[in-house]
Amino acid sequence: MSNNNNNNNTNEDEELEGDLAPTITNLLQRSTLKWVFVGGKGGVGKTTCSCSVAIQMAKIRPSVLVISTDPAHNLSDAFNQKFTKYPTLVKGFDNLFAMEIDPKFDPESLGIPTGGIGGQGLPGGGPGGILGSDFMGLGDLMNSIPGIDEAMGFVEVMKQVQSMEYSLIIFDTAPTGHTLRFLSFPPTLEKAMNKLLSLKSRFGGLFSQFSSMMGGAGGEMDLTQFETIKRLVEEVNIQFKDSDLTTFIPVCIPEFLSLYETERLIQELAKFEMDVQDIIVNQILYPEKGSECKLCTTRSKMQNKYMSQMSDLYPDFHIIKLPLLNEEVRGVEAVSQFSKFLVEPFDPNSVPSSSSGGPSH
Repeated sequence: MSNNNNNNNTNEDEELEGDLAPTITNLLQRSTLKWVFVGGKGGVGKTTCSCSVAIQMAKIRPSVLVISTDPAHNLSDAFNQKFTKYPTLVKGFDNLFAMEIDPKFDPESLGIPTGGIGGQGLPGGGPGGILGSDFMGLGDLMNSIPGIDEAMGFVEVMKQVQSMEYSLIIFDTAPTGHTLRFLSFPPTLEKAMNKLLSLKSRFGGLFSQFSSMMGGAGGEMDLTQFETIKRLVEEVNIQFKDSDLTTFIPVCIPEFLSLYETERLIQELAKFEMDVQDIIVNQILYPEKGSECKLCTTRSKMQNKYMSQMSDLYPDFHIIKLPLLNEEVRGVEAVSQFSKFLVEPFDPNSVPSSSSGGPSH
């Protein structure tokens, strides 16, 4: 199958014996990129790969932000540094920031007055009323709605589109299903808002009453804010489909289930018209020469079989191979060292078996 890329983004120097180079050099050379999504099946090492890509990008970009949209955040664990819902500088860098989106419903993020529904126009409004500042438990109710994680993640995307304070934003995404729902928000929300605007003339009175309930001035609906949000959604939709601005990096491991899910992910991304040029294959086992470990040898043969299938399936993609190491990749220094394999293919023969962080055996 083929990808949705501009062929002129790939230099002739990157080709090795007719195959695309197994590095992310092609992405580093794309100065127009604004958004990079890193995703795949749970447990394949998406966060480590996201942080590794961010470190390499930070070497050539003025400012890079890596955002975790996974409710089970791992950025703090990967960098061994506590992050919050606000961008925080990663220790050891002056241009790399990280943040973990709070998946809980936040009225302020959605522009809902925190004084409580009805506080401006209905009896019982205000802190002591039946429609007080706790929204009658609205927050708890919203947090229980399926998809609220993805919704809050999309809210953050719209904020970043509006400000665009960083030259590149990298998303450490949730497992595949959650990520696909997240990516479906722009087109779905754009259709919904167009429909609402088309109904405005027929149900103007209802819109005005709703605006009054939400604290709108004078009972008139604030269409200016609505139009602003609509334009932002449209802009996100356009940018995500633009291969010059956005790309997606699937991460997998050389096993059947992961390979199958990667193929499904790439097909779904094609429906979203999202660019895919690179695939990261993580946790590859490189047994030492002469190793008597039967388990290692057997699993290595199995992985090689699936690696061969990937080469046949994706001849038009850069397939980056990352090793399974003796020690976990945690902390800025460890991730920085690991990130080098994204630009310099790992050579198992160059790592002494006794060294820390060498190939697993």
